[in-house]
Amino acid sequence: MGDKNKADTSLNPKQRSRREFLESAGTTAALASAVPVLGISTAQAQSDIESTAAKTRIQLTVNGSRHSVDVEDRWTLVEVLRDQLDLTGTKIGCDRSECGACTVIMNGKPVYSCSQLAVWADGTQVTTVEGLASGGQLSPVQQAFVENNGPQCGFCTPGQLMTATALLSNNATPNADEVKQALVGNLCRCSNYNAIVEAVVMAGERSGSAV
Repeated sequence: MGDKNKADTSLNPKQRSRREFLESAGTTAALASAVPVLGISTAQAQSDIESTAAKTRIQLTVNGSRHSVDVEDRWTLVEVLRDQLDLTGTKIGCDRSECGACTVIMNGKPVYSCSQLAVWADGTQVTTVEGLASGGQLSPVQQAFVENNGPQCGFCTPGQLMTATALLSNNATPNADEVKQALVGNLCRCSNYNAIVEAVVMAGERSGSAV
């Protein structure tokens, strides 16, 4: 009787208890260890899982091009961009919404694509770093990054550019403090923050003077 009244939390990881999580993780580990015993290669087992995985067809517009993609319900947007659409400019860093390397613009807002399920992107407009340049010309913020030595190792640069682009679309001439606030969710392991802020401020000043 108690089990019938117990809320079903199997579809909501945030509501699952630690015990339930560990039990499910243990089951997965047990299955993985059983693969060699059953005489099945790991690659074959993975292939079998993928062939039976639930898939959903989504349609989204990326950098102005419309795409129809069959995605597994567990895939994230960054996986679809990189693995299905070959848009590898978007990077996977922490893979848990902490570093900002995977930032893209979805319907005008910067989002961490590592934390967006692909099915959530159905019907959306997405811009990646590949979509910033036009006609062989860098966007104003890209050009400003070059002139101010914004990229160092370059791994975080795509995410920085996308967040900066979203900022400039809403605030054409941000000051340094506004840029810092907007970019707070984008980490630079090279600690090149001063140059990045200067680049975004420059891009804003140029766009403001051109109006």
